[in-house]
Amino acid sequence: MVQFISLALSRAALILLALFTISSTTYAQSEPRARDLGVPFVGTTGPDNAITDVAGISVGHTTLIRGEGKLRVGEGPVRTGVTVIIPRSDDPADPVFGGWFALNGNGEMTGTTWVEESGFLEGPIAITNTHSVGVVRDAIIAWQRKNGTGFQPWSLPVVAETYDGSLNDINGFHVKAEHLTSAIENASSGPVAEGNVGGGTGMRCLGFKCGIGTSSRAGLGVGDYTVGVLVQANFGGGSGLTIAGVPVGMEFVRERENRNDDESGSGIEIDLEREGRGSIIIVVATDAPLLPHQLKRIARRASLGMARTGGISGNGSGDIFIAFSTANAGAAATRPTTEITILSNSQISGLFRATVEATEEAIINAMIAAETMVGRDGRRSEAIPHGRLREILRAYNRLNN
Repeated sequence: MVQFISLALSRAALILLALFTISSTTYAQSEPRARDLGVPFVGTTGPDNAITDVAGISVGHTTLIRGEGKLRVGEGPVRTGVTVIIPRSDDPADPVFGGWFALNGNGEMTGTTWVEESGFLEGPIAITNTHSVGVVRDAIIAWQRKNGTGFQPWSLPVVAETYDGSLNDINGFHVKAEHLTSAIENASSGPVAEGNVGGGTGMRCLGFKCGIGTSSRAGLGVGDYTVGVLVQANFGGGSGLTIAGVPVGMEFVRERENRNDDESGSGIEIDLEREGRGSIIIVVATDAPLLPHQLKRIARRASLGMARTGGISGNGSGDIFIAFSTANAGAAATRPTTEITILSNSQISGLFRATVEATEEAIINAMIAAETMVGRDGRRSEAIPHGRLREILRAYNRLNN
């Protein structure tokens, strides 16, 4: 269940409503997506162009937006949340094979040492803000104990983060255990909400407002397999932004540099100060029968999709990726031996390509769906202007419609 207080409300209404929690459930994508604008991408998507195109996966968000004006730690403004990905919605207690990779480690993803050691990912994956990892991790354990969905008598959940403190009262610790529980209990398959939702609520990337994005690839030429990607994007400076091979960021930079002094208050403001900072969490899912070492190889390929959008994985960036396979159900069962199916390495290149393509598109979807947000101390993160983006792509003969 999404906790939401609209920024569009008046100041007086915000003060009144701050005393209450207004709740709504968001199951589907409602904002435009990159393909809706005519952005050309290579590859065939699944029916919803989302990580949930991999059968059995569900996604849920809890979004927290409250207050405005000067930062008052513990009070707000609040621009944050939590997103969950459940690999096996029909049986959360059945682990999946998994592998992870850190392109740059200035970030956190808990539970990965056990993923590396055991080869299994157990339970939901959650993504939130940097200072809420602990409470979300503990809340997953509590949920597993209450619902009997833990595989072991102990639990090491996978919880990842990116930093939203530029817009959010991050030291107010506004994400609570009930927000994680709500995201899990209201997780669903089908279309996935993107942009300013869940853990992505207060995030920025590549010069503009960003957040959660997702995409998928099907028809890979190897079996009837699907690859799905979900990102929480909060990385990179605006000058590097590349969309469909077009140097979109540099076009916006040139426009800003060419303004006259008397036009200094007009035009699009692109954030150029985050080149080596920020982070991105990437979750890659597939129904192809892959082993942990193969999934680690898949996770590495997400780096190439990130690079296509202009990311360089700077020193201050936490770029951490995890991949899992929903095939081989029951492989973790406590019996002496287990029979499993694996995809030959000779057939895996199609999945590599799908991961690169879906990662690139998921990041751009996160940007396209995001809306301009004003956060703490009046700080403003601009949404990328859809009309101007289409003009730039058309000028490069890279627009589909």
